[in-house]
Amino acid sequence: MLDGHVLLGWLSSCALLGLLACTPRPSAAYFGLTGNEPLTILPLTSEMEEAAVKAHYKVCDRLKLEKKQRRMCRRDPGVAETLMEAISMSALECQYQFRFERWNCTLEGRYRASLLKRGFKETAFLYAISSAGLTHAMAKACSAGRMERCTCDEAPDLENREAWQWGGCGDNLKYSNKFVKEFLGRKPNKDLRARVDFHNNLVGMKVIKAGVETTCKCHGVSGSCTVRTCWRQLSPFHEIGKQLKQKYETSLKVGSTTNEATGEGDISPPKKSIPGHSDQIPRTTDLVYIDDSPSFCLMSRYSPGTSGRKCYKDKNCDSICCGRGHNTQSRVVTRPCQCQVRWCCYVECKQCTQREEVYTCKD
Repeated sequence: MLDGHVLLGWLSSCALLGLLACTPRPSAAYFGLTGNEPLTILPLTSEMEEAAVKAHYKVCDRLKLEKKQRRMCRRDPGVAETLMEAISMSALECQYQFRFERWNCTLEGRYRASLLKRGFKETAFLYAISSAGLTHAMAKACSAGRMERCTCDEAPDLENREAWQWGGCGDNLKYSNKFVKEFLGRKPNKDLRARVDFHNNLVGMKVIKAGVETTCKCHGVSGSCTVRTCWRQLSPFHEIGKQLKQKYETSLKVGSTTNEATGEGDISPPKKSIPGHSDQIPRTTDLVYIDDSPSFCLMSRYSPGTSGRKCYKDKNCDSICCGRGHNTQSRVVTRPCQCQVRWCCYVECKQCTQREEVYTCKD
C-alpha cells in the first residue's frame, strides 16, 4: 500500500511571491533572486501565442533585465523561458533548504530589497543559488532542444550522435557556463561588495560543475556491451541546494586587501580578528560575506520575524521561537491513507481522521 500523506506545506509559501522587485547596486549585473525581475512565472497568454515570433521579447522586457541581459534574452526564444524556470527553481529550493530556519527565505519585495543591500550570509546564499539555478536550467534547456544556439553536450569524448539516437543527450554545461558568465558580467576590481557577490555567483556555478556525472548505456545482442553510449548529466537541483546550504553553514566573513602585483582588490579575512570567526583564507569554493546577520527573531526590514511561525516541538521550536516559547493547538485532520493502485489505472485511498498538535511561536 502507498502512503497518502505527502508533506508539501513548504510549497505554499511560494504563493506569497509577488511581482515586487528590489533595486540592486549598480556595480555588477544581477539576476534571479538578486535582481529586479519578478519572482513569479509569467503565464503564456493567447496574445503571445498569436505572435509567437516576438512573444519572448515581451517576456524579456517584463523580466526587467539590464540592457546587455535583455539583448541576450531576445536573441534566442528559449532564453526567456529558461530565465523564468531558473527564477522559480531557485526560489523553491531556497525556501525548501531554509524551511526549518529563522530566516526561511522570505522573498517578498521589501524584505528582499533590504537584505540585498547588505552582505549577509543569507545574501551570499541567494547569489549562489541564483547563478546555480540559471546554470542548471540553461544546460538542461540545451539538451532538451529548447534553445536555438545550443544542443547536446559537445564534449569530444562523448558520442553525442549516438546519444541523440538513444535518448541520452548530455546536459550542455560548457555552453551554459559561457552564457551565465557573460550574462552576469565581468569580475569587478575595486568594490568589495561587488567582488563578494561575483565570488558567490561563481561558487554556485562550481557546485553545478562538480556534480556532473557520466552516464553510459550499453547496446548489443542479449545485453552485451559491444557498443557503449555515454553522456554527461547534472545532479538533481535538490542536491545542488543541499550542498549550497552546507556551504552557507560554513561561510566565511571577509574583508578587502589590495594585490600589490596587480593593484586589484582581493577578498581576504577581516583585518581585525573577530571572536567566534575563523581567520581562514577563503577558497574559491567557499561562500563569503561581509556583514553579520541579524537574528531574524523579530519583525524588521529584513524579515517578518518568527512570531506565529509553525515549528516542530522536538526539532526547532527552541531555536525558531528565540526563547519566547510556543503555543500548542490541537486539531482534527483528514488525509488520504491506505492507498492502493487499481487496474487500470487509478489510485484508490481511504480517508483517515486523526488528531494532531500544531506548534507556533509566541509573539
